[in-house]
Amino acid sequence: MKALQFVEPGRPPEIRDLPVPEPTGNQVLLKVTAAGACHSDEFVMSQPPEVLSALGIELPLTLGHEGVGVVEALGPAAIGVAVGDAVAVYGPWGCQHCRVCASGAEQYCENAATAPRPPGLGSPGAMAEYLLVDSPRHLVPLDGLNPVAAAPLTDAGLTPYHAIKPVLEKLTPGSTAVVIGVGGLGHMAIQILRALTACQIVALDIGDDKLAFAKEMGADHAFASDESAVEHVREVTGGRMATAVFDFVGIPATTALDAQLTHMAGEITVVGVADGAVPVGFFTLPYNTRARAPYWGTLPELHEVLALARSGAITVETETFTLRDAPQAYERMHARTLRGRAVIVPS
Repeated sequence: MKALQFVEPGRPPEIRDLPVPEPTGNQVLLKVTAAGACHSDEFVMSQPPEVLSALGIELPLTLGHEGVGVVEALGPAAIGVAVGDAVAVYGPWGCQHCRVCASGAEQYCENAATAPRPPGLGSPGAMAEYLLVDSPRHLVPLDGLNPVAAAPLTDAGLTPYHAIKPVLEKLTPGSTAVVIGVGGLGHMAIQILRALTACQIVALDIGDDKLAFAKEMGADHAFASDESAVEHVREVTGGRMATAVFDFVGIPATTALDAQLTHMAGEITVVGVADGAVPVGFFTLPYNTRARAPYWGTLPELHEVLALARSGAITVETETFTLRDAPQAYERMHARTLRGRAVIVPS
């Protein structure tokens, strides 16, 4: 089979020929119908060998942690799915035994160091003609969703949903949420906020195209994410500032902005994988402001995200690429010329 692999730090990923895996035990083999490309892949490919080793990533690695497909074959112990089922893959694979995994939040597995690695982030990923999934419990029925539209929901939809859900009770009418970064995750966050809350939504990004995109997705206001952003937010909130800030960039420039945009008892959620940090101390943030750095989402939440998509409340803006053209998807992502999410269609 053909697969897109990260072979060596500093080199772009390349298409390679690999044997089709055979499922054993509880495993399920999927014929991949779509796989999303993510900035997390870029982050992994930018790391030196010692960091990759610390992350439990061995090369070469087949990329792709956003995957959907059709069940092709089952291991002898696999139950709960049948050949021909169209499914989405829940990416975080935990140990199954700790209390956190039992709650469905395998992305926070207490034994992550020894648990199976997520596909595309340690285990072979979905940017291939076939994907081996460790267990049927990590498969969620598509129930009619288009594979291309569904693949990014497993991360680009799930991650902002998981970030927003704990803050919903504060996002009452009259409150304001700020979304920084209107990319693959940010454009989904705007839609989720619009679907689940009555708050005012302010989007911040660079470039007129991104700001126009934010308004299309449902933002009430869209401003440049520079020094003027604080005064813009102050103006549209009548001086009150934001109840919640969701930072999908996470670089020092945006995390410094996060701290200036909230009011007392506000919420700062840094989702972007970068080297920024929010200062926490008595004179650094408004009183009782909470800062979080969540990761991915839970299995129950993935069911909820797919249900939202089926209802028409959220849709992913996608641009498709063949498997052979997949390296170009990462080039476009790095150049910030993608409108939403790049999706690889192996066939």
